[in-house]
Amino acid sequence: MSEKKKPSVWEGFKAFLMRGNVVDLAVAVVIGAAFTNIVNSVVKGVINPLVGAFGTKDLDHYTSCLKPPCAVAKDGTVTSGIPIMWGSVLSATLTFLITAAVVYFLMVLPMSKYLARQADRKAAKEGAQEVIEVSELEVLKEIRDALVAQRGPNPGPDRG
Repeated sequence: MSEKKKPSVWEGFKAFLMRGNVVDLAVAVVIGAAFTNIVNSVVKGVINPLVGAFGTKDLDHYTSCLKPPCAVAKDGTVTSGIPIMWGSVLSATLTFLITAAVVYFLMVLPMSKYLARQADRKAAKEGAQEVIEVSELEVLKEIRDALVAQRGPNPGPDRG
């Protein structure tokens, strides 16, 4: 009797980590985190000052007071009232839209065009193969017809 050895928990975990999907996902998360820092810097360093040029302050500081008197300390803690920090929400929304646009235009769109070209090439190759097969079939039919024409109207053996 041979007993089948069960893989240990550690071996199973190691096999799970070495699967391609997990490694790809880990790389995507790390790259995404680094990319988020870049986008946040662009929003805080470029977009917010541009918006502030039309207003009086940075986008993160735009608020409305739900219950006056509203006072917010420099560290962001609310000291009195109920302020609504809509500038922060707008800043986060702009960050999301910029991130989504960059991901779409620099990653998704080029990849979908590349995959469409690959599919077109594959379809063209398969279409060419079908044309070759059809033309071979036509040539074989012509040969058959020529052989039948050479034998004459009676293709059977001569019994005379």
